[in-house]
Amino acid sequence: MARIGSYNLHTIETGRFGLDGGAMFGIVPKPLWEKRIGADELNRIPLHARCLLLEGNGRLILIDNGIGSKQDEKFNKIYAVDTSTMELDASLAAIGVHRNDITDVILTHLHFDHCGGSTEIVDGRLQVAFPAATFHVQDAHWDWAMGSNVREKASFLPENLDPLAASGQLNLVSGRHDLFPGVEMIPVDGHTKAMQLVRVHDERHSLLYTADLLPTHAHLSPAWNMGYDLWPMTTIDEKALLLEEAIRGGWQLYFEHDPTVSLCSVVEGKRGPEIADARPLSDL
Repeated sequence: MARIGSYNLHTIETGRFGLDGGAMFGIVPKPLWEKRIGADELNRIPLHARCLLLEGNGRLILIDNGIGSKQDEKFNKIYAVDTSTMELDASLAAIGVHRNDITDVILTHLHFDHCGGSTEIVDGRLQVAFPAATFHVQDAHWDWAMGSNVREKASFLPENLDPLAASGQLNLVSGRHDLFPGVEMIPVDGHTKAMQLVRVHDERHSLLYTADLLPTHAHLSPAWNMGYDLWPMTTIDEKALLLEEAIRGGWQLYFEHDPTVSLCSVVEGKRGPEIADARPLSDL
């Protein structure tokens, strides 16, 4: 079992979906990116909604929770949502956990593929899906999402945000700090305002939950960034600084969206940072 400090770490697969490959790789030409991740007939590349559960210190801490199950058929068709072989409740049950047991949910940001599982529809009414949990979000990001903007309107969905706002379960945090012992929040701004990465660490090990700063291993290359990023030059700078820190500190990278690589080391290669020793979390 994977363990860092006081925490047992569990991969929680919540489903698969697809996004346009051109949007996922921005200025990178398709003949280059499709060699790494192939696209379907609608130009969508396969992605996972791979979350992480920390078990320890009397807490069950879930980092992100996927798209959820409340969207309609049209939405699911557009984004190729597939929960037939992996789903949040089934993944939790496989390790003996129920969503009612979750004490904390850390949301990296509030785009639908990261926080959609936060709410559900029961008897025709929206409600928070983790009744005992506190939800931790960067305050600057919460304000940004609630204000919304034309560029991100399709990602900040009211059905995901409004129940949280009314729940009394929201904890707004600020800046880079340890939210819990050995669980560090690292805000970054290139993808969206104040997204937070999560580093789980002790005196010997660090695992970085990369969220959408590095959605897949292909995005380690400096210019391989998403068209979805609001401030791509900021992403380039943030990525360079964090990868330098990761290489220097021997951090492991945990990818939320990569269809084939969940965990890896990162090393300095001839053309910049490269992955090494790709493996499942259980081999941490």
